[in-house]
Amino acid sequence: MITISSAFIYSIPILKYMKTFFSFIYIVFTTTVFAQVDTKSAQALAINENNNDPIEQSENEPHLKNLKQLTFGGDNAEAYFSNDGKKLSFQSNNPLWNLKCDQIYYMIIDEAEDNKIYQPMPVSNGEGRTTCSYYMPGDKKIIYASTFKGGKDCPPEPDKSGRYVWAIYPEFDIFLGDEKGKVLKQITSSPGYDAEATVSPKGDKIVFTSTRNGDLDLYIMDIDGKNVHQITHDLGYDGGAFFSPDGTKLVFRASRPQGKDTIEYKELLTKGLVAPTNMELFTINVDGTDMKQITHLGKANWAPFYHPSGKKIIFSSNHHSTKGYDFQLWMINEDGTDLKQITFESQFNAFPMFSPDGKRLVFSSNRNNGGTHDTNLFIADWAE
Repeated sequence: MITISSAFIYSIPILKYMKTFFSFIYIVFTTTVFAQVDTKSAQALAINENNNDPIEQSENEPHLKNLKQLTFGGDNAEAYFSNDGKKLSFQSNNPLWNLKCDQIYYMIIDEAEDNKIYQPMPVSNGEGRTTCSYYMPGDKKIIYASTFKGGKDCPPEPDKSGRYVWAIYPEFDIFLGDEKGKVLKQITSSPGYDAEATVSPKGDKIVFTSTRNGDLDLYIMDIDGKNVHQITHDLGYDGGAFFSPDGTKLVFRASRPQGKDTIEYKELLTKGLVAPTNMELFTINVDGTDMKQITHLGKANWAPFYHPSGKKIIFSSNHHSTKGYDFQLWMINEDGTDLKQITFESQFNAFPMFSPDGKRLVFSSNRNNGGTHDTNLFIADWAE
């Protein structure tokens, strides 16, 4: 331990020496600390700082005006508007934020637009894996699914060496949190997968997907989590449901395995897996009546959302692709007519959502990622 006597305090030469000495120590210390920055984070930061290219946009995308980028690194998806249209909740695994798997965040849109140093605020508690967040009425609370009650670590990802599959973690339950990262309430607790929750524009109902009956079906509950009832019953993965603007109907994507495919579907499900390679779009009334298949396109048609008119549906699809992994946004009438392509850039565009006033569209895309595999959030003014 070093001490300084009163004699030294009044010695000007010594003070100058000490000032120089501690300046030297400070330089050495800060140089050493910053030299130890996480390699992945440093690389990601370099990519972000150097990626000043204009946002990639095809001249064939006339519906998307004033396109802005909202995130700059990692995989960012399922961004959904608050009821006032000023904020977004979303999930991210951005390595710059020291994330090992998806966690829930929210952002203020005006502050995030084209701002590479903007830091969204965490909603989830940083434990387990999270997915599928959505603002509740009042825009102060957010529902999302998390595995943290089953363990603080990220659950293992599926084997990617074979067929492409999604993990259906049975530890997923639906929770209510606030914008300060506090878990306020556990909404579901049934054994099995409970996730993919969204809220009615009327503010009275929540729809979600669950395996509580042994299959992946849609359920509806009151906004407080009570009065849960099943609304789909056919074999297959029913999920990604959203309410119509008037809250009377749902649009969702579903697989409908037939013949020998039913055997594979059931076997995968016992392992907590699904193969999301053949899905079509359906609509159904919130009471479970009048289910209709909207698309018959083949391949993977998913992430549907109602147009503000309630008469059209925007969604992601690779039905047109000869390579398989080429997902673009499309729009179709609710009766299955007038299919139209909306995006043409990059190999992945998905999770579209219109703002409550219908003036803007947010979506995920791997455009403008500097040659990486990053998927970022983009927002555009919508032009009819």
